[in-house]
Amino acid sequence: MSYVIHGATGAQGGPLYARLLASGKAAVAAVRDPAKVEGKPAVAVDSESVASLAAAYRDADGVFIHLPQGPEPVRVQYANNIGAAIKTAKPKRVVISTSGTIIDQPGTVLQAPEDSAIAILLRRVRESGVSHAVIAPRLYLENLLLPMIIQPVNAEGVLRYPLRADFPVAWSSHLDVAEAAERLLSDTSVTGVVGVGQLPGLKGADLAAGFSEQFGRAISFEALTPQAFGQLIEPMFGPAAAGVVGVYQAFSHAADNVIAEDTSAQRLLGITPRSVRQWLAETLA
Repeated sequence: MSYVIHGATGAQGGPLYARLLASGKAAVAAVRDPAKVEGKPAVAVDSESVASLAAAYRDADGVFIHLPQGPEPVRVQYANNIGAAIKTAKPKRVVISTSGTIIDQPGTVLQAPEDSAIAILLRRVRESGVSHAVIAPRLYLENLLLPMIIQPVNAEGVLRYPLRADFPVAWSSHLDVAEAAERLLSDTSVTGVVGVGQLPGLKGADLAAGFSEQFGRAISFEALTPQAFGQLIEPMFGPAAAGVVGVYQAFSHAADNVIAEDTSAQRLLGITPRSVRQWLAETLA
């Protein structure tokens, strides 16, 4: 009996996997190559194979799932395969992270379409009848440590990001998501969507203030256009940069990117996400 963690070698599942192991829980990394976890508990899975996934999920106390980045047709295939495996294996609990894709603002430009991979995955899991919860973060604070973002902070004292200065966001960190996921894997009393992020949403000046507090010097915020951000990230992201630009273009037409208070982790779990300063101190220690 154990918790099966997708993405345990990456930014999404890694912090959760570490928390579970540190607390003495039986957690296994669901990875294509178990050698990548360097002797830690792991199970080999192939997201292209329903049978492989079902074998990993069978008898599990819980499964943590997030869809990896990649071409949407591949993500759709993974979503269908994972959904079929859950229906077959019937683990006791499933916790899904939307990884920032918005699924709780229907009727807005930000809502993921019904034929998107994440929408398909959520639908398939609901139809399986397995107890589940959906962690719905918005933007990750870790984005602010990308080289093209943090370098001007260090060199010029300017935090440049592709959001309007007055655009509120329910920022959270991977550490916050891991804390909520650990709780939700065992607490089956909470089901449905659980938003993770700062309330009220943080604006550009709020982010800069957190950096200023941590670094002990004045940091200001400066809005970038999505196109300018795309040019900065293209050398790192390659063709995927276009999709990122599209996301921030959608934000430019929205009023905010903030979770609902009634389905927040603050309300449902009593968990408050780290402040910008707390996150920086913990991450940069």
